[in-house]
Amino acid sequence: MNSSIAPFHLAIPVYNLPECRAFYRDVLGCEEGRSSDSWVDFNFFGHQLVIHYKPKEEEPNLHTNPVDGKSVPVPHFGVVLPWDIFHAFAENLGNKNIDFIIEPYIRFEGLIGEQTTMFFKDPSGNALEFKSFKDMGQLFAK
Repeated sequence: MNSSIAPFHLAIPVYNLPECRAFYRDVLGCEEGRSSDSWVDFNFFGHQLVIHYKPKEEEPNLHTNPVDGKSVPVPHFGVVLPWDIFHAFAENLGNKNIDFIIEPYIRFEGLIGEQTTMFFKDPSGNALEFKSFKDMGQLFAK
């Protein structure tokens, strides 16, 4: 695995810019960068995330795929955190009463690719996944 990863850029739609701005800044702890009346960018764990205002449309049908007997939302995005940081972050989110789609749990325990993961939505319904690998070197292991 390359220890020098280039930051990605992701722009997502939100229908309530002030509420989502507060969520990414105050709940997830992302540092706010540049902004305008219609967008805000954040340091999303070393990556550039931009939330762009888009009027709310008809409630989209959430698609899910079955994984480990759970319904994983598609699409979703997030980051892979170091093991200890993931657990502290998950506890902090629990203390902030995040409504998890999938609560933090361990997959492949004791096997190649052992990881912990959790899913939740931002206030505009964008699904996020945060995960961590017991051995980060197994990120792409088969």
